Amino acid sequence: MSNALPDFVDPWRMAQARRGFAGSIALKQLPRLAGMLASTDGELNYRVDFGRDESGVTCLDVHADADLVLTCQRTLQAFVLPVSIDQRLGLIRDEAQESALPEGYEPLLVADGKASIRDVIEDEIILALPLVALSPGAPLEQVALGESRVEVEISASPFAVLGSLGKLNH
Repeated sequence: MSNALPDFVDPWRMAQARRGFAGSIALKQLPRLAGMLASTDGELNYRVDFGRDESGVTCLDVHADADLVLTCQRTLQAFVLPVSIDQRLGLIRDEAQESALPEGYEPLLVADGKASIRDVIEDEIILALPLVALSPGAPLEQVALGESRVEVEISASPFAVLGSLGKLNH
């Protein structure tokens, strides 16, 4: 296991040698992730292991943990979201090989024979983020300024409901 993370590796050679890397990366060194964060203070701890599984599939195991500061989309306040990933990626040379991967493997396309481990880790962390960042305990309902509520009585005809909505606008 090595602490120094090279810029690019040949994942096929790494798997053959069963190489691994472990260490930490400052969040500000991950530009795509940094653009999604409220603060880039802190680091991401990782461990990656190249190898072959029992069925002969060349794979990369990615483990990473970080406390990420996001902006809650309800309250617009910063909050810390602990993120932990544990992902097995099956290495493929072209998209046609994706269907041959066993269940539970995500494909990692390595078409040119080299891969950036840092980019792979960053991709996996980004994929682990929620689509909409909501802090725990954020109020479930907030009405925007100027928004009014309309109560509609349920009737047998949906067209009657539409008609009642039209009367509110006049």
